[in-house]
Amino acid sequence: MSPNIRPLEVARSLVDRVIKASRLDTATRDAVLAYASSYGSLSGCVVIAFGKGAVSMVKGLLDAGVEPSGGIVVIPRGSSARGFSGLEVLEASHPVPDESSLRAGEAVIEWARSSRGSCSVFLVSGGGSSLVEKPVESLGLGDLVEATRLLINSGASIIEVNTVRKHLSEVKGGRLAEVAYPSRLAGFYASDVPGDRIDAIASGPTVPDPTTYSDAINVLELYGLTESVPESVLKVLEEGSQGLRPETPKPGSEVFKRAFNKVIARNIDVLEHLREVLEEWGYRVLVLTSRLEGESRHVGYVLASLTMESLERGYPLEPPAAILAGGETTVTVRGKGRGGRNMELALAWGIYLSGWGVSDEAAILAMDTDGIDGFTEYAGAVLEPRMIREARLRGVDPAQELANNNSLHVLEKVGALVKTGPTGSNLNSVIAVIVGSPG
Repeated sequence: MSPNIRPLEVARSLVDRVIKASRLDTATRDAVLAYASSYGSLSGCVVIAFGKGAVSMVKGLLDAGVEPSGGIVVIPRGSSARGFSGLEVLEASHPVPDESSLRAGEAVIEWARSSRGSCSVFLVSGGGSSLVEKPVESLGLGDLVEATRLLINSGASIIEVNTVRKHLSEVKGGRLAEVAYPSRLAGFYASDVPGDRIDAIASGPTVPDPTTYSDAINVLELYGLTESVPESVLKVLEEGSQGLRPETPKPGSEVFKRAFNKVIARNIDVLEHLREVLEEWGYRVLVLTSRLEGESRHVGYVLASLTMESLERGYPLEPPAAILAGGETTVTVRGKGRGGRNMELALAWGIYLSGWGVSDEAAILAMDTDGIDGFTEYAGAVLEPRMIREARLRGVDPAQELANNNSLHVLEKVGALVKTGPTGSNLNSVIAVIVGSPG
């Protein structure tokens, strides 16, 4: 790479690197081969795959030489899955479950049940909580959807949301391991949750659940939702806490005696790959965190302040510097515009730095590894502060549009959007702040 290349071009060049480092077929192939060397071949097993990365993970499994006896692949509606002879392919709803998700849930349960006496392979990735669902007895889909909506809008963390969801479902919180028992079970997970807690990925369908019905009630109480969730939801949780419903299988349960579960792809893996690339290009690199959470615009302001500190004082790194972070920020929707969490983060970063007179001395890449930022067709944005002034010259008020959650409009005006299409992965967001050039 040229030593005098602008930070914006460096940031743009990282997009393909992020996609490559996020590939789940390679990660799955390597994990399956490692499993086979220690525990034996997975050929002849029933394969059950669901989530945004299901297609890539199945491809990796087949690339490892595994020949399934049959199985199912559940993918988001509108996705494509070709070349999976002998495997049932179903499309289901994301990010909100619907009747197709119930059909997928029934099918997955049947395939898991069919593996008893043999072996089963579960390939699980983000989005699985919505794609595959079966509410517990006496609970309707609408009740479950409404409870989830209230939890998400309350600001509850993904761990808290899934604590409740696991106790309202027949497929979450280790329930599928319970169905498949006593088959030999291998579960491979691609993490889309900060901290890579395996029981939170797609609500942990094949892993022990450390949470209880009482924990779920405590979450509702903490966010003041006990009066607003459907009565049927509260009734299920109260009956469970009183011992009238069976708990989700816990650590030490017999159903996990023949189960192997592992997270095989993480956001931190992508950040480490970018670190190596940027160091080769002559940058000083700080991997800030892979557990980034919080309001997107506020995170953008924090990253902008670090950028200013680097430019003016050389802290936390003296330029040429790269600050890397990953995770899952959130957007509290107050306006009627369009955008995603990465677009909003990048726009807030640019507005802050533009106000301090920064032009093209720094740039930011903020993108989602699945190629979809919010409810848009874009993965995120690549921006330098001068683009904020350019937007104003084109008659757009970036601050006003940010307040209206309309980041896409501003970024589109200045050519800052990143479009990759669905990547077949889902390892959360990646942010790279580039400060200065090696030359």
